Amino acid sequence: MTATKELRFNAFNMTAPSHNWAGLWSHPRDASIGYNTLDYWTDFARTAERGLLDGIFLADVFGVYDVFGDSPDTAIRHGVQIPNADPTLFVSAMALVTKHLGFGITANLTLDHPYHFARRFSTLDHLTQGRIGWNIVTGYLDSGARGMGFEAGRAHDDRYDVADDFLAATYKLWEGSWAQDAVRRDRVSGVFTDPAKVRAIHHHGPHYRVDGIHLSEPSPQRTPLLYQAGASRRGRSFAAKHAEAIFLNGQTKPMLAETVKAIRTATKDFGRSPHDIKLFAGLNIIVAPTRGEAKDLHAEYASYVHQSGQLALLSGWTGIDFSKFAPDQALQYVESNAIQSMVENLTKRSDVPMKIGDLASLSPAGARAPFVVGSPQDVADELADWARETDIDGFNLVRLVAPESLAAFVDLVVPELQSRGLYKTAYREGTLREKLFPNAAALLPASHPAAQYRQPV
Repeated sequence: MTATKELRFNAFNMTAPSHNWAGLWSHPRDASIGYNTLDYWTDFARTAERGLLDGIFLADVFGVYDVFGDSPDTAIRHGVQIPNADPTLFVSAMALVTKHLGFGITANLTLDHPYHFARRFSTLDHLTQGRIGWNIVTGYLDSGARGMGFEAGRAHDDRYDVADDFLAATYKLWEGSWAQDAVRRDRVSGVFTDPAKVRAIHHHGPHYRVDGIHLSEPSPQRTPLLYQAGASRRGRSFAAKHAEAIFLNGQTKPMLAETVKAIRTATKDFGRSPHDIKLFAGLNIIVAPTRGEAKDLHAEYASYVHQSGQLALLSGWTGIDFSKFAPDQALQYVESNAIQSMVENLTKRSDVPMKIGDLASLSPAGARAPFVVGSPQDVADELADWARETDIDGFNLVRLVAPESLAAFVDLVVPELQSRGLYKTAYREGTLREKLFPNAAALLPASHPAAQYRQPV
């Protein structure tokens, strides 16, 4: 990495009491107990924008973690991503108190319909003046599928086939239904929209059928910035075709570098440049003015992690019931319909065997993502090393104690990165797409598969 490469950051959060670490909501300085209030989210957004972060990346899961002990009781008892709220409904409030901050919203397409979904995200893009991103997920919890009336979720690779069809339909709605100059707002003539420049789209795919006009006029980005988090073999292919930003996990630099290289190579198969995609790695940061204070803070945070709650979370992520294993038992690879890349990272790609007890600790073993603990200088050194050695573009900052952990990053790490020329000192103008890709326009580039559906100007 050169000294002039600008690192990117999102604050990674979830509209639930717990996110990646079960039990931290019980820390006396954690505000996540108020996850369902606007004040919590507007304060969080203001802190993120004060630190010039690129966005808030909102995770979501549709269903309950009921793999652990074949019951949802542990997850419910300890607030393990349940209860959870619809993340889309908090974004307007956060946008109102910020000017530049982007919002990456996780939304499960498998249990939605393109016609309804496209209007919802176009509306959000209008209300935020082009600051919306969609994290495309296909859902992996059978409990969510059952809640929607299905016997079980689709097989892992089949979910991506459904996603390809869903995206084809939404692209046609976003890009092809309304010409860019269709809306006139002409008070003198009384013409709001020229009907000659609006057309119905007709999509008859293997999974979805749409015959109709998109209900929203073109938003600033038309298609929201597209995030994706799949790192399995099928997921990487899907992301290389569609995504503009990809969220990756990898506990070691070689592991992450291998995934980054595979994705950048795969983009060429779809006629895209390897740098048409920004790659973000999950990262746990505990920072304090000195290294010793950071270590003490780490120990303090660790004492609040609930072990069975954490294993219930990991059981849902991996599809493996960890209640059946002893703490000193090593994790073995098991094929599942859950997050395949996570199981591979914890087993096949891990340098050392992961023990079940280690997975429940606030440590690199228990993290899906790297762990950095230290002074601002220590953290900046590590961030620079990870970016240089893996070719990653930026990081999703995992929620620990909120908003304390984010505020510490903003107040301590951001100035250190800025002093090294690794971080911006002001926001660029424009939409989220224009901010992340300085030479890009607000709309998707011609190399993206959605562009083929766009009406000619």
